[in-house]
Amino acid sequence: MHQKAKFFLQTLKFSIARFGKYTQKHHHDHHHLIDCCPWIKARKCHSFTCLQNKCKKLISARNIPSRRFSYADLLNTEQENTKSLLINYTDSMERFKKKIEASYDKYLLNLDSLEIRFSDFIYYEEDGCIVRLKLGDGANNCEVLLRLEELSLYNAFVERIRISPGEEYMAAGIKTSDSEESTCVIVKLGKYPEVEDFIPNVFSFEWAQDGFLFYTCQKGLRCCDVFRMNFGNKKHSERIYTEQDPRFFVDLHCTRDKNFLTINSNSKTTSEVWLVDCHQPWNLPVLVQKRNPGVMYHIEHRDNKLYILTNYGEPAEYKLMKTSVNSCSMKNWQLIYTMKRKTKLIDMVMFKDHCVMFLKYCNQLYLDTISLKDHSVQSLKLPEWACACQVDPQPQDRIGDACSFQLSSPVHPPSHFMYVVGKGSLYEQAEQEEPVVTDCHMARLEAKSKDGTLVPVTLFYKRNSQGLQKKPLLIHVYGAYGIDLNMNFKAENRMLIEDGWLLAYCHVRGGGELGLSWHAGGCLNNKLNGLADLEACIKFLHNLGFSEPASTALTAYSAGGILAGALCNTNPRLIRAVALQAPFLDILNTMMDVQLPLTIEELEEWGDPSSDDKYLDYIKSYCPYQNIRPQTYPSIIITAYENDQRVPIRGILNYTQRLRRVIMDQRHKRDHGIKIPRVILDVQAGGSHAAASWEDSLIEWQKNS
Repeated sequence: MHQKAKFFLQTLKFSIARFGKYTQKHHHDHHHLIDCCPWIKARKCHSFTCLQNKCKKLISARNIPSRRFSYADLLNTEQENTKSLLINYTDSMERFKKKIEASYDKYLLNLDSLEIRFSDFIYYEEDGCIVRLKLGDGANNCEVLLRLEELSLYNAFVERIRISPGEEYMAAGIKTSDSEESTCVIVKLGKYPEVEDFIPNVFSFEWAQDGFLFYTCQKGLRCCDVFRMNFGNKKHSERIYTEQDPRFFVDLHCTRDKNFLTINSNSKTTSEVWLVDCHQPWNLPVLVQKRNPGVMYHIEHRDNKLYILTNYGEPAEYKLMKTSVNSCSMKNWQLIYTMKRKTKLIDMVMFKDHCVMFLKYCNQLYLDTISLKDHSVQSLKLPEWACACQVDPQPQDRIGDACSFQLSSPVHPPSHFMYVVGKGSLYEQAEQEEPVVTDCHMARLEAKSKDGTLVPVTLFYKRNSQGLQKKPLLIHVYGAYGIDLNMNFKAENRMLIEDGWLLAYCHVRGGGELGLSWHAGGCLNNKLNGLADLEACIKFLHNLGFSEPASTALTAYSAGGILAGALCNTNPRLIRAVALQAPFLDILNTMMDVQLPLTIEELEEWGDPSSDDKYLDYIKSYCPYQNIRPQTYPSIIITAYENDQRVPIRGILNYTQRLRRVIMDQRHKRDHGIKIPRVILDVQAGGSHAAASWEDSLIEWQKNS
């Protein structure tokens, strides 16, 4: 497709409703599920009805600056502006839309779906139902346990499933795409499954015994209370733990052997864990180790010993330690295993005699198997093409000698693997319908940043391509919270490669790709390191002959918008276009407003500008909104979500208005014939910050291509 057409397709609009009809029409026929179990009945519950109404509410107009316009006026104006830009490109957009629809239909079955194994059954979500299937039976023998449609919840999905130890109950977390709040639905299993109860605003939940459910409640993005509910003769719920520090967030975890339930209270840098004995769930929780600033830890259990994953001690990376359940304080922790520097911990799975660590070392995936008897370590390098790893839910009722997981890359659909622990053997479980992309080349590079630090860059492009310097380049960046840049498969990436695009993923400091120290090197008063890394990566690619500024676009999501927006201010000529999704752009004003739900929790990531002038000046020096100034900017498209509680839409509106004013003020200084950069704000109705669906991904890609 012609480059000019690609540029204007930034603004492509697409109807979610229309695409929903398409997927319903072409989806595989699963309607046999609907008629399997007509006896299921849902009890009416006032609290659940309230939750349904709450999910339908739109964001209040009080979040929008009212001195100039109302929210409805702004939305109408933005929609009309976008429509006017597209009128001359209808045919191109229609061809583009059909192409990406076909691509997502092709890879639909490869997308993540929730599935767990318990006893002789597999529990999974299919066609808006939670289904139970006995191992070895055909799909026609499945049993429907819960039908979301009967709960009057639409556009909902199952986020979590937990089965009680004796299979008397199932607890399921149900969420809608318009909210971050989840409902826990309790189903009493048996010959005729029946909905027992609804618990609104639940974040995490675990069974200790049949009839004893522990859960946490989320209010205003904070999770500070733990409750215990007893489904005995008299149903009873009581609060057993409350976190007082607003920097800390509480969730629940059950050890792999199901002996203990852990109450985990975590800030960005510090942890505290309490134990609940699953054999005596009515007893009060027991503290493992009082919180120490900067010390994080997580608990597993085996043979009356606690295994502690922690950053305690030197070097400042994760280690595995152990201690007796009866003497669990830090002074008794014994070191078993230390991760190498520049290593990212992805996941940990406990077995009877081994612990398996899923790691990323120097941007390459590995498995380390640690013997719990002699503490020996066996390391296994995973396939070179793999960039992302997701461990499958392990059987909940027993511990075997193997674990399954999925490997993928931005251009390779998930492949399923099985690792047999005792043998140290890795098997690919099934041959994929779509083989590894043989016409796509992947290169792992390193760019030298301003201070000499080597920054990993992962590059994808079509093999044997000619004239790479003139090819379009799409840069991805995040760099915050110690979280890796998303390297999971997306069908649109394959289409971009086929169309001649280069895809680059810049693993800058502030993210977690090279471990805890990599995060520390890009947060608080080191945040500008991430910006220097991003600029170095782009220049490095251009110098190697991969594209040029006039053909380079930058994309970022959420907190990645800080680095992307900062680069637009400091070196806008490096890129031609920017696509931001739910971006954090007005960080200074946000971190000054302690009334916002996440401000206090995020002080350990950004610093406290309201009480420390050092952080006030430092944040102001890179804040995208604060540093907009008269200069030539790239074209920018911003997608925001109406119900986003994490990134206030007020900040996005202020940024958009100020940037447009500066660009308009610069018009008279431009030479005749030079295009004025466009700033497009697309406010999506509904939608929450963390629940973007694959349809949203489809919409965003059409805009950016």
